[in-house]
Amino acid sequence: MTTDFDPAGDPLAFRHALGAYGTGVTVVTTQTTEGPVGITANSFASVSLDPPLVLWSPAKSSRRFNIFRHALHFSIHVLGADQRDVAAAFTRPTGGFDDLPWEPSATGTPVIPGALARFDCTLHAAHDGGDHEIIIGRVTAVSHAEGAPLIFQGGHYGGFSFTS
Repeated sequence: MTTDFDPAGDPLAFRHALGAYGTGVTVVTTQTTEGPVGITANSFASVSLDPPLVLWSPAKSSRRFNIFRHALHFSIHVLGADQRDVAAAFTRPTGGFDDLPWEPSATGTPVIPGALARFDCTLHAAHDGGDHEIIIGRVTAVSHAEGAPLIFQGGHYGGFSFTS
């Protein structure tokens, strides 16, 4: 049974309704003067093929929000089903790079090995999105591998099985 409700009057119910939608899991990384920083995000989408644009939306309440809001370069990593530990590492206060190998991209952003896809971006635009910021990146380089994606739905990580 479904129930209609006012999302402004019941934000928890609104959040649960949003959780019905399964999303891929990404880690967004950038370089700072103090070192590499990353954050797990499931708010990733394509925007345009010409020019190549993607978006993601960090929460303004995040401790890392100001870092990413002002980052001129960042990389978005689409995680594979076997990278649940990578996703979890970037939800911690330390930023996830403690025991994780990485290498710099052409623009210096930290690149995490083994991702299904990676989009190296330069900041194209940023827009207010309520309690989030909508960050649009112009894609300057892409890498892609085959494999099953890591999925997040209803507060849980899972996988995706292919059927014919």
